[in-house]
Amino acid sequence: MAPPPALRLLALTLALLLSPAASLSIGVNYGTLADNLPPPTQVAAFLKERTFIDRVKLFDSNPDLIRAFAGTGISVMITAPNGDIPSLAKLPGAQAWVAAHVAPFYPATNISLIAVGNEIMATGDRFLIAHLVPAMRSLSAALVQAGFPKIRVSTPHSLGILSASEPPSSSRFRRGYDRAVFAPMLDFHRKTKSPFVVNPYPYFGYNPRTLNYALFKPNRGVFDPVTKINYTNMFDAQLDAVYTAMKKLGYGDVEIAVGETGWPTAAEPGQAGVSVEDAATFNGNLIRNVNSGEGTPLMPHRMFETYIFALFNENLKPGPIAERNWGLFRPDLTPVYNVGLMKTPLGVSACLSGIDHYLRFSMPRVVVFS
Repeated sequence: MAPPPALRLLALTLALLLSPAASLSIGVNYGTLADNLPPPTQVAAFLKERTFIDRVKLFDSNPDLIRAFAGTGISVMITAPNGDIPSLAKLPGAQAWVAAHVAPFYPATNISLIAVGNEIMATGDRFLIAHLVPAMRSLSAALVQAGFPKIRVSTPHSLGILSASEPPSSSRFRRGYDRAVFAPMLDFHRKTKSPFVVNPYPYFGYNPRTLNYALFKPNRGVFDPVTKINYTNMFDAQLDAVYTAMKKLGYGDVEIAVGETGWPTAAEPGQAGVSVEDAATFNGNLIRNVNSGEGTPLMPHRMFETYIFALFNENLKPGPIAERNWGLFRPDLTPVYNVGLMKTPLGVSACLSGIDHYLRFSMPRVVVFS
């Protein structure tokens, strides 16, 4: 008789945890708006030695943070601040930026990508928007001239760049920006083989009725009448909406990366769907999703470079309670919850405990009479 599905899942999880070939590939956003975080060198050593996290995204080009990852092999995405964009739009400014923020650290620190600003389209600043693609082009050219052609250039976007996204087949970029900004930007990505970076957050799109859909839990799904696809999780639907908008401009072949996504562990009192358990559910399922190799319904078998938000809670961030409670780890570097990112026996112990619980309380009792 075949073992019950739950026991098969537990056994598979244990096999994955024990297999050295099954290491995960996942990134994190390393923000520092807090007064209780460990030193960057300690953080870098922890990530290298104790976790499966193999890439980090920084929200600036802080030299202490960049230098901390030297020799770790961890890929680092650094960010040129929004205010630097006008000067980066001209080659001399881009060359000076590379000389100051890249050359002193690379290749000892594995800088893999430079983000030009953060969610510039959402600022509504027409001056920055007009200079964004020129800044990306000149920064890429400056990197090549400096002898760093492997460092990619991109810029992260919120999903506000889409004028429609539900269902995914209806998606398109906002009118006025589609041809003026996104077509030349996507052409840049195609030519430089760099990713179009988006920040899909099911957390910001769910309600109590769609909570299971947002958390990758079993649900009836959302049907797209044009493609005849029934989406069973919001994350895949959001990525397919981005892909659809890109394809409508003729750039469906451009790589997509996930710059930010995650789920908080605390929010305003009474908000449904926000707890440590819900955050663990979302991020655990997210990690399995992006590492499965299955891709999305419209992008089968595609892999998406993905960065979870965030490495730590940041107690100095303004705004609602949730803004300060996205962290995977506490300041003492213990996990807030376990989603299998630790190389230590924690994940194995949790799995063994689950198997023991299942065998004790869920397996049918067999009584033998002699």
